[in-house]
Parts: sequence; structure tokens; C-alpha cells
Amino acid sequence: MNNSNTSEMVIGIPRAMSFYNNYPFYYGFFNDLGIKIVLSDVTTKQTMSEGAGLVVTETCLPIKVYVGHVLNLIEKGVNKIFVPSLQSVDNKIYNCSKIRGLPDLIRNVVKKPFTMIEATLDKSEKKQGLYEFLAQCVKPFGITDMKLIKKASKAGWRCYNNFYIMTKSGMPYSKALSYALQGKVVISNNTKEYPISIALVGHGYNLYDERVCMKITDKLEKMDVKVLTSLQLSSEQLSEGILSLGNEKYWANEDEMTGCAGHYLKDNKIDGIITITAFGCGPDSLMIERITRKAKQFNKPLLNLTIDEQTGEAGFVTRLEAFVDMLFRKKRAMIVNKININEQNSEYKINTEFIETK
Repeated sequence: MNNSNTSEMVIGIPRAMSFYNNYPFYYGFFNDLGIKIVLSDVTTKQTMSEGAGLVVTETCLPIKVYVGHVLNLIEKGVNKIFVPSLQSVDNKIYNCSKIRGLPDLIRNVVKKPFTMIEATLDKSEKKQGLYEFLAQCVKPFGITDMKLIKKASKAGWRCYNNFYIMTKSGMPYSKALSYALQGKVVISNNTKEYPISIALVGHGYNLYDERVCMKITDKLEKMDVKVLTSLQLSSEQLSEGILSLGNEKYWANEDEMTGCAGHYLKDNKIDGIITITAFGCGPDSLMIERITRKAKQFNKPLLNLTIDEQTGEAGFVTRLEAFVDMLFRKKRAMIVNKININEQNSEYKINTEFIETK
């Protein structure tokens, strides 16, 4: 392994798990402090297989992918790798056990030498809030001045807020991320009309990793489908969505699942919902069960897709095509029925506006 950059201000960030939700903030924060970020390469089949080879079979796909990305950074010669422990994001609002124990998991399965930056965020405990978390992130680089850390956090929030604004305007994830990292804010103005609208429900690491989700958004858009996700919703809308399913928030990433689904189930402009979950995910299995029951009550078509490293693209696409075709047929039937009802209710009127010819 090449350790030429061991002493430099370089931090490696795996392109997995919290990366998809928090990277705009991390980018602004570390860059403001002069710390260079090295990302792992995009997920490949090799990333999955190498990660899966180090953990037990029952481990969920996102964790297997994460392990693979850590290995990729080590191969790149990155010495300091960011592996945060995100315990809770609000008082008594917890992440799943695998996310909470991520540093311990990596320490036990990855035996190659590297320095792990294992900062802990736990808003359910005293003195483990955001600033304490950020201080732990940069302590290995000799940065301890809280004034500098707080100033850098503002730069992080600035970058994240730019990303947030653009995704709320309807801009796709990758495009909004690219603009945010450039310090730009570009408001999307997509006036194209789609015959079908689908809400895509899932965690960021399942929806925006193109290898994991097999580019589902691109596939749906090629089928002339408008795709919406939790990124287009405000925190208030997501909270209301959780309540509308008769639930109270417990899991840290429940907004992306029950919050998103709860909002779009009530939206008459949404024709159907697709959920993507990783096989073996305990919290998601509970959320999906509730979403499925509520979808029946709202009479909203629902497709549940479960993924793992063995998921084949052919079967994946077949299920998508069948679901979209069903939505098109349902919408055509509704339009035809509406026309027939209007014709039946219309009264016959004698035409008195005619020209008499001799």
C-alpha cells in the first residue's frame, strides 16, 4: 500500500451509506479547513463481492457495499478514512444497529492498516452533538480550535442548503450535487409533462447508488414516467407523512421511507409507488409492512422491490415494465370511464342554429 499521503491533510470518504445524504455538508466542512477529500470509486460488482466476502451472509447489502468502499480507499493509498458512528440524529431518534456500530464492524472485518476517524454523533446523549462530532472528525489532523470548526460548519451548511434548494425544485440528485459542490445554485425549470407519475421510496444509499439501484430512475424516465422522491419534500411534509400512516418517528432515516410514502399515498397526482429495500434490513421490513397496508386503504398501486448482490437486472426491469404498463392501463381506463359518464349525464339539445337551403 502506498502511504505517501499519510502525513497530508487528506481524508477518505467511502461513497456509501451516509455519503448520499450528508456529502454536501462534509464537502463544505472539510474543504473550509483545508482538508482534501478523496472519494472511493463508484460501486461496481467487484466492490460488492469484495465487501460481501468479509462479512457474514446475513449482513444487508448497504453494509457489504460500504466495506467494499473502505477497501477501495485503502487500495488508493488513503490512510485516514472517515467511518462515522451516527447513533441518533435527534432525541430518542435512532439509527439501526449496523449504522450505529459501523466503526466496530469495520475494525473487526478489515484487517489492512489504516487510521479510522470514528466520530460519534448522538443527540440523545449530552455532549455528543454536532460540534462535538465535528471536533472528533478533525482532531486527527491537529485541528482543535472550536472557532475554526464552527466557521467550517457554516461552510458545510451553506453547501448543503444549496443542494437542498435545488433538489426541492425538482432537480435530479446527481445534478444538484454537482452544482452544489461547485458553489452554484441553479433552479430547475422542467416543464415537460409526463402521463404517469411514480414516487420512488427508499434510503439514499439504495436510490442514488446507480449500481445498487440499477439506474432505476433512468429506466423509469425512458418509460415516460415522472419520478419523485423524498428529496422533493420538506421536513414538515415528511413528518406529516409519518403521522398520516398512524406512526410516530423512531428510526433516524424513517423520513425517507414512511414519511415519503405517507405523503405521496395521499397525493392524487401520484399514480403509483415503488419501494426499494435491501434484503435482510430489519427496520425497513417493519416500515414496508405498514406502507403496504396503507397503500391498500388509499387504493394506490404499490411495487415492493428487494435488492441484494445477487439481484439480476433482467428480472428487475421486467417487474418495472409490468408495473408501469399496469399504471398506464389503469389511467386510460379512468379517462375512458370519465368520458362515458360525462356523455351519459349530458342532455340532448336541439340544434337551432342551421341554415335553411332552398
